[in-house]
Amino acid sequence: MDSREARRAEILDGRSIAEQIKHEVAQEVQRLREDQGVKPRLCAVLVGDDDASAVYVRNKVRACDQVGINSEQLDLPDSTTTRELLVVVTRLNEHQDVDGILVQLPLPKHIDEASILEAVDPAKDVDGFHPTNVGLLAMGRPRFVPCTPAGIIELLERNQIEIAGANACVVGRSQIVGRPVASLLLQRHATVTICHSRTRDLPSVTRQADILIAAIGRAGFIRGDFIKPGATVIDVGVNKITDAAAAHALFGDETDKRIEAIARRGYTLVGDVHPAEADLVAGRRTPVPGGVGLLTVAMLMRNTLQAAKWRRGV
Repeated sequence: MDSREARRAEILDGRSIAEQIKHEVAQEVQRLREDQGVKPRLCAVLVGDDDASAVYVRNKVRACDQVGINSEQLDLPDSTTTRELLVVVTRLNEHQDVDGILVQLPLPKHIDEASILEAVDPAKDVDGFHPTNVGLLAMGRPRFVPCTPAGIIELLERNQIEIAGANACVVGRSQIVGRPVASLLLQRHATVTICHSRTRDLPSVTRQADILIAAIGRAGFIRGDFIKPGATVIDVGVNKITDAAAAHALFGDETDKRIEAIARRGYTLVGDVHPAEADLVAGRRTPVPGGVGLLTVAMLMRNTLQAAKWRRGV
């Protein structure tokens, strides 16, 4: 039996759900404009010349155009200091026509990231990173939920994957993904385990999970023996692979397409989950690309719409 015949995991398409969410947001944006004369506005701040960050911001600005949200991109040089960036953030806080502020991470190492995130007005913090919004989420009273965790929940719920009563395991404890998604799962009555670099015998823990979320930033780290048969596997990682031999080991029947991508642009993308091995064990999994990343952008659109409504008492 070849790998194509052996494959059993259903691929969870993030693209179709992201398009659904953006369509819903676009309809609400239109109603808000017609009923209140308000058009939401998002301002994205990009510091430095990191190529990946530039692509992410460009995708977010493009999504704003698709749903009818006004957007502005502020490009600042890598030499920008913490003090200078704080001045920019303060100015955006004071602008009444700016509903959402997004400071693209990561920032250059010389900038105090925590100070910048804390300076953003919590009512405009559409990334959900301000301590006030983090605290509200932890209390079960979320105002803005970080976009990737929110997208994961949408993916599960819109695919009618039962969360209540499920054993859920989150591999990774970042403030951006791991901890907030664990909180959201717990609020939906899952039994949640968070794993990290100090977890002993990691595969024995992850194999208990009905829902396994990988968010650690290590290419293909979650192998087949980490996965409970039939589990739903959500892959948050985005890692570049430049070696054809590594692509062959990871992608099975998709190898030719991935090697072509490496030859054409110098790399292909893989998540934190080993796709070929996961397909032989998991019941469902998200692809990379085409999975969680698209939902992250869609949820940013929803958060920006929500900010515009809340700030105006709509």
